[in-house]
Amino acid sequence: MKFINQMEPSFNEQEKNALNEYMEAGGWITEFKKTREFEQMICDYTSAKYCSVVSNGTVSLSIALMACGVGVGDEVIVPDYTMVATPNSAELIGAKAVFVDIDRSNLCMDFNKMKEAVTEKTKAVLLVSINGRYPSNIDQFVNYCKEKEVSLIEDAAQSLGSFCNGKHLGRFGCIGSFSFSAPKIITTGQGGALITDDKELFEKIKKIRDFGREGGGSDHYLTKGWNFKFTDIQAVIGIEQMKKLPERVARKKEMGKLYKKYLSDIDGIELIPTDLEQTAPWFFDILCERREALIAYLKEKNIGSREFYPALHAEPAYDYNGSYPVTEEIAQKGLWLPSSINLLDDDIRKICECIREFYQ
Repeated sequence: MKFINQMEPSFNEQEKNALNEYMEAGGWITEFKKTREFEQMICDYTSAKYCSVVSNGTVSLSIALMACGVGVGDEVIVPDYTMVATPNSAELIGAKAVFVDIDRSNLCMDFNKMKEAVTEKTKAVLLVSINGRYPSNIDQFVNYCKEKEVSLIEDAAQSLGSFCNGKHLGRFGCIGSFSFSAPKIITTGQGGALITDDKELFEKIKKIRDFGREGGGSDHYLTKGWNFKFTDIQAVIGIEQMKKLPERVARKKEMGKLYKKYLSDIDGIELIPTDLEQTAPWFFDILCERREALIAYLKEKNIGSREFYPALHAEPAYDYNGSYPVTEEIAQKGLWLPSSINLLDDDIRKICECIREFYQ
């Protein structure tokens, strides 16, 4: 059997032809009309009023924090279980990442732990919708942050195509941030996007990402900013990927249902509750006993997999004291299974058969 990668991007003739057409037409390559078209497609899909695409999903979070006035010495609350870009985005601008544990039922930030972590120095909460899931009490996060005058920013890097009660994730906080890196449901290689319904925040975002300029091509600078811009080359790819997003969302949900069907009765495997009516899983995840042995067994069968993120508070980069029992548990048990949109139903069946064989 050909090796099944845990993830891989998906492109075809549409992207190739669009790029050739753009280059033959003498496109300027840097951000221009295609970038604006890509941004509008994201607005249309998410129903956000404004969108600004940037160089990657990490700086998109840093830009969101800066637009909300977060700076040196401020505290930003983040979940202990997340991709390291989440806390790094705060540290990049001189703020301090404050870790809190997660809710085991959805692997998102624990609301009560978040409340306990708020201090006078807290300026923002980075709420991660991990794997497209959302906290069932997301409105409590919104209301509490408004009450405390703390900016709620959604790290929805993994959540394009996922909704909560009909509202796209990324639209509950003041700003939502997405990523277009290679594993995502759509990709431009690297890239990120910020959405908001707040025009004032949008204007700040546009300046921060473009050297602080007052407008395109201007050499007058109204604030400090950096070159975090996108390119039309990426946008051309992104436009073609966005055209495929609805069918990819549908396929991800189908794949999630197949994994659930084949794995739900295996002793040693725990499935994480996922609302597949509203969530398009980025990766298909399980909690499992004897994880390292399972990884090795799957590799022997030409099947790739990937361990969950570690508990970030204990990583050498942070070495943060505290109690994070849920994160520590799932970091030891969590495994991502093959999740490429290119997988066939038969591939998923074979993967699950191998897992069943391992636990027999």
